[in-house]
Amino acid sequence: MGTTESGAGGSTGVPLRSRTVQVVFASTAVAPLGVPLVSPALPAVRDRFALSDPEASVLVAGYFVVGIVLSPFIGLLTDRIGRKRVLVAGLTVFGAFGAAIAAAPSYPAVVALRVVQGTGAAAIFITTVTIIGDTFDGVQRNAVLGGNVAVLSAGAALFPVLGGALVTAAWNAPFLAYLAALPVAGFALVALEESPRPSSARSVDYLRDALETVATPAVLGLFGATFLTEALAFGVVFTAVPFLLGDVVSPLFLGGVLLAAEATSMAAAASAGRLASRVSNERIVALGFACYGLGFLGAWVAPTPAFVGASMVVVGAGIGLLLPTIDAALGERAPAEHRAGAFSLRNSVTFLGRAAGPLAFAGLAVTAGLGYESLLLAAGVVAVAIAGLVEALTR
Repeated sequence: MGTTESGAGGSTGVPLRSRTVQVVFASTAVAPLGVPLVSPALPAVRDRFALSDPEASVLVAGYFVVGIVLSPFIGLLTDRIGRKRVLVAGLTVFGAFGAAIAAAPSYPAVVALRVVQGTGAAAIFITTVTIIGDTFDGVQRNAVLGGNVAVLSAGAALFPVLGGALVTAAWNAPFLAYLAALPVAGFALVALEESPRPSSARSVDYLRDALETVATPAVLGLFGATFLTEALAFGVVFTAVPFLLGDVVSPLFLGGVLLAAEATSMAAAASAGRLASRVSNERIVALGFACYGLGFLGAWVAPTPAFVGASMVVVGAGIGLLLPTIDAALGERAPAEHRAGAFSLRNSVTFLGRAAGPLAFAGLAVTAGLGYESLLLAAGVVAVAIAGLVEALTR
């Protein structure tokens, strides 16, 4: 288990005065710049470079591709040279290469910069949750992870509105916001204390040992839940909904829909510690997928764009329940000496879901001619079935 920095492991509060928590939350706050900020800009990017919907969706998918492959090695690097160094480097790459997209001369250049930027994003996601896992135990780990997701959701609630406003000025204006990551990198460099590194993290054998640690039905089930959580969220909320509504509403309206979903996610995540003290992690996961199903089916039958937005609010609650709970359950099952490796493998699955979701939904809707409405129905049915399966296995 990790070493509790402040308070007992059974505490349901978040120690906001902790410098560790401040650095982690500040790093997490800029992470939503990755996709929610540019999601309302997808139609503008599509029109600027004369792209199809599937081609424009690469702006989202390409961001995650490199993390699928490199996350395990980032986890190894994190244990070899330290959480702090990897986090600072990740924030710097994320900010610098993201801002450079604003000056990209062509769409291939945009995608290339996004791929490099995704490496920095992977480092941020891996190190922040690993630091929390190192520092906190038990229900308090749920609480801090929930607070971390709440911060993520708060940024993701604000950034779509910011992105929608900026893109009205120019297609590339949203990308300049990535410069905000650079002062956060400086803060982490000054304020964060380095975690002790396990002596076992000295070779690629570490990755093999980490794989053996997580190769259990329970952990593999958590990885599967992670993939579906991300693929459905990024396929529906951040890809299908913007394309579905993009021709009938303004970018600011799209930003407002994402804001409402993320605000609900923030509220749900903030309650993670209290909820985990009363309900098992497995039941919370089932409830999260039930919210997904209800929201997707609601969007399928929605008679107006406003009803679609209301349905995404329900999906947002599911995101807020699922993300911290899955990470807390994984943190319980991963020993300290393999924790970065376990979370790095989870991050590969996370990025795989985030990359596959947009490509699958845009590709099936347009190339295969299924339409976004049919995919909303399919996603709703799948989510309800998963919720029922998890609940049945919990009994």
